[in-house]
Order: sequence, then C-alpha cells, then structure tokens
Amino acid sequence: MPVSQNHPYTYRPMTAADVPAAHALSVQLKWPHRLDDWAMLQQVAEGFVVEDAGRLIGTAFTCRQGDYATIGLVIVSDAYQGQGIGRKLMEQALQACGSTIAILNATLAGVPLYASQGFVEFGQIHQHQGHVKYVASPALADGEQCRAPSVEDWPQILELAHAGSGLDRTRVFQNLHGAIEQTSVIERNGQLRGFAMLRAFGRGHVIGPIVAETPEQAKCLIAELLGPVQGEFVRLDVLADSGLNDWLGDAGLQHVDSVAQMARGTPPLPVGGVQQFALVTQAIG
Repeated sequence: MPVSQNHPYTYRPMTAADVPAAHALSVQLKWPHRLDDWAMLQQVAEGFVVEDAGRLIGTAFTCRQGDYATIGLVIVSDAYQGQGIGRKLMEQALQACGSTIAILNATLAGVPLYASQGFVEFGQIHQHQGHVKYVASPALADGEQCRAPSVEDWPQILELAHAGSGLDRTRVFQNLHGAIEQTSVIERNGQLRGFAMLRAFGRGHVIGPIVAETPEQAKCLIAELLGPVQGEFVRLDVLADSGLNDWLGDAGLQHVDSVAQMARGTPPLPVGGVQQFALVTQAIG
C-alpha cells in the first residue's frame, strides 16, 4: 500500500553505517546482492540515501571513474513509489557526477525515464547465470597462452582495464583486489592482451571484468575460471554483441535478463585494440 508523505523525507550522504539497512532494502526487492557487495560499492562510490522518520527507504550511488561516472543501485522501497523520490535521488547522483559524463545500466522498463533526463541508449548488457557445466577451453592463436598472473603483471592488468572500458579503474581495482578469488590472463610475446577475474558475488560467483582482443580469448579466460567452480552458481554481465551469448548458454549460463547502456554525452570507448566483454557489476560498469 503506498505511503503518503505526512512530513519531509530526509536526503543525505550514505555512510558505512547505512550499508546493512541498504542491503535489507535490496533483499526486500529480491535483488541478489550480499552485504559485502554493498560494502564494496560504498567504499568506491559516493552514496545517497533517503529516510522516512529514520528508516532507510531509498539509495543511489555515483562512482567517478576518470572522465566518466557510473550511476547505480537507484532503489526506492515499493511502498514509497510514485512520489518522485527516485527522481530526486537521481538528481543528487547526477550532481555528484560534476563535469564527468554520467553513464548507467537501465532496466528496459526504466529506459523512458532516463531518456527524459537526457540519457541516450548506446548498447545492451545481457545477464547470464546458472550452475556451471563443463566447458572445454577453445584454442588460442599461435604465440598466445592463458595463465595465472604474477605480482608483476598487475600494472599491465590495470592498464588493460582502463583501455577496455574507457574508464579509469584505479580506485575500483584497489578495492577489488582483496576480493578476487582467481584471475587469468592472456599473454602474447611477453605482453598481456587480456584478463578476467572471478570473485564471490550475489548467489555465488561473478566473472568480471573481462577484457580481451577477441571472443576466442574471452572464452579461454572464462573457461579457465569456470573449471574450479563447476556445478556452482556463476553470473556474468556481458555485452550483447560480445559473441559469447550462445557459448555461455552451452556452459549452463543462460541469458536471464537485459539492461540498456545509457549515457548523458559521448559514451566511453575502448582503445588499444582491446575491449571489455563483461562488466565488473551493472552498478560500476
């Protein structure tokens, strides 16, 4: 039943102390995020909350990444829908973007709302998830190998992350580092040309980001990471035109949902011959 507003709601910045209540709100909406997933985003992004008499009823995040800022986890409790709360949270998130270009991943139902705020769709993300089946690793090109990274590889991995996404991933990767369960890299002639990361997320694990030159490289990286978690629940958020969708379905990771990539301005573009095949998360890009 909708809640009528008898007094002003309180809008303020999110703090670490708000994370449990924010997580509880997402659980009510049947979102899969764990408490740790919320904590990670609160550490790398600027969060906003809205309260009704001290009870948290809405959230939003802005994560600055170089010339761009990703907006995510814009949530309003079902009982408070239709009062303009989500729009006001978006206004705060957009203000936090400053001079950067705002980008977000919108549910297909939400596209018209964001379009009214100046966002333009530039692509789609397909959410794949399921319990992993055995998948054979495809052959790589001559001179390429898939291997575990060494400590010395991390600067190159970060540079690939920047290049593939068009975003500055420095702060995000500093936070991700301790959460990674396994990383695989593609090497050619002594240079890294791709990487993928596996970590705990939601109902099980997530693979992302994935940066590579070709779909074959991306498949090899994914297969390497899926091996140790065969039979477990895994999620990937991949570009619709990644060339991975059918292959992921064969691995037991079915396409279950789609979101629209949207930007208020020129969207980020990959450079250096690599591209991002899978996101860190939908909220971070």
